[in-house]
Amino acid sequence: MLWKSVLAVIISLILTTTGLAGAFGDANAAYERGDYTTALKLLRPLGKQGDADALNMLGFMYEHGQGVPSSLTDAVKYYRLAADKGSTGAQITLGFLYYGALEESVPQDLVQAAMWFRAAADQGSRLAQGQLGRMYQKGEGVPQDYVLAYKWYNLAAVRWIAYARARDAIAANMTPAQITEAQRLAREWKPKR
Repeated sequence: MLWKSVLAVIISLILTTTGLAGAFGDANAAYERGDYTTALKLLRPLGKQGDADALNMLGFMYEHGQGVPSSLTDAVKYYRLAADKGSTGAQITLGFLYYGALEESVPQDLVQAAMWFRAAADQGSRLAQGQLGRMYQKGEGVPQDYVLAYKWYNLAAVRWIAYARARDAIAANMTPAQITEAQRLAREWKPKR
């Protein structure tokens, strides 16, 4: 599925763009070598200390059965811990997991999906902003609201041309006053850190 590819890219970007120093850097190097046993040994203590990057990486390893039995239940546990620490990667992953409903251990929950996308969107994730725009456009997990859909699409359009097209398409269903309001909301938006 497309969203699985997106998740793999997100995790890969997070792992290569975060400050890879010390034990986390060593864990990442072991992971990149395919030495999942060493990566897990280094990541678990960091996870217990609340390191969001380590928790996110542990979630990814459990989701994909790398060095551990594949367990979406355990993956979600680690992703939630990382997301609660502010990891946008984990928040986006949870959004897609709840949106896509892979299996019974993570049933589809569009309200949860919207909540996690919103958390990442509020921090400036263009991907999450676009997904949130889509959910407002369709009324999935949130009330249908074209003004908010336009706002989130507009913010995401900076990076993703598909969201610019979605924003422009939704504008056909809006009044000029609604478009003006949505543009104002997008202009005044500031990321939360």
